[in-house]
Amino acid sequence: MSLQRATAPDPHDLLPAAPSFSVESDDVQDGQPQAAKHAHPSAGGENVSPHLRWSGFPEETKSFAVTCYDPDAPTGSGFWHWVVFNVPADTTELPTGASPDGLPAGAVEVRNDYGELGYGGAAPPAGDIAHRYVYTVFAVDEEQLEIPQEASPAYVGFNLTFHTLARAAIRPTFQVKE
Repeated sequence: MSLQRATAPDPHDLLPAAPSFSVESDDVQDGQPQAAKHAHPSAGGENVSPHLRWSGFPEETKSFAVTCYDPDAPTGSGFWHWVVFNVPADTTELPTGASPDGLPAGAVEVRNDYGELGYGGAAPPAGDIAHRYVYTVFAVDEEQLEIPQEASPAYVGFNLTFHTLARAAIRPTFQVKE
């Protein structure tokens, strides 16, 4: 069965406007297919979180959050692949494979939509459109967001809406051919 359909709106278009800064990666590029190593094992991948580096964020930034969200998942609500918050303000880079053991002290990961703590790679249905994986770095106005690790990604996102000073995103794609 083919799921060919239009892409969903960009998730940032649905949020309050925020200033931007720069995010780049040695592993993924905006609008380009990401390597299979960043995909979920169910899609033939290795489940390795990509390298991310950011700069140009507001001086008053007290911490960061990093998320990966697939707005094109055929769920009606997208799919959260990664949510980490309380990343210290002096951290401006996460290495390839940072999740789960290479995150800075104090950073908190919540369960992704696979139900697992940490990064869960791309796994769009075979034959579906190329999905966008929106890796977003949020500059946050609090050192510590008081959110329990048991919180859902949507709950973290709700809280980030009220504590975002600026955000930056990179949007690689991934597709599984039939």
